[in-house]
This record gives sequence, structure tokens and C-alpha cells, in this order.
Amino acid sequence: MDEKLDIEVQKNLFAFLPKLKSLLPDHEGHFALLRDQEIASIHTSLSEALKKGYTEFSDGLFSIQKVTDRPVELGMFGHAEAPR
Repeated sequence: MDEKLDIEVQKNLFAFLPKLKSLLPDHEGHFALLRDQEIASIHTSLSEALKKGYTEFSDGLFSIQKVTDRPVELGMFGHAEAPR
């Protein structure tokens, strides 16, 4: 992973974790598309989130987090777990 993308993923994860608990009731199992430490959109599938990410952010600097209270590994797209 290139350094810019790695930094984007880490910053987005840091911003996403505090929001996770409030997202769970309505979006559990969905995928959040993140850019610049903000949730750009929420999608029902990883493929939808990827398509939107590459369409909207041609530089590829975005990340995707699954809305779940269990750790999930999404490879280059990051991972998240609910704060306890």
C-alpha cells in the first residue's frame, strides 16, 4: 500500500471508530465509504462501496469500513472494531 493511502486509511479508521456505535442500529453489516476522515456514504455491499469510491475519488484515496461490532479485515480497505 502506498504511503498516502496508508495514512488515509489510518486517519479514516481513527475518525470512524467513535461513530461506529451510533451506526450499528441502522447500518450493521453495511459498508461505510470514508474520505478525509468523514463518512462519504454507506452501502449495502462492498462492491457498491468500491464502485462509488473509485468513481467519486479518482485518486484512490479512500477507505471502506464494515459497520460491525466484530473485527473485520478488509485488506487494503482497513478494518474496524467497536470500542468497548
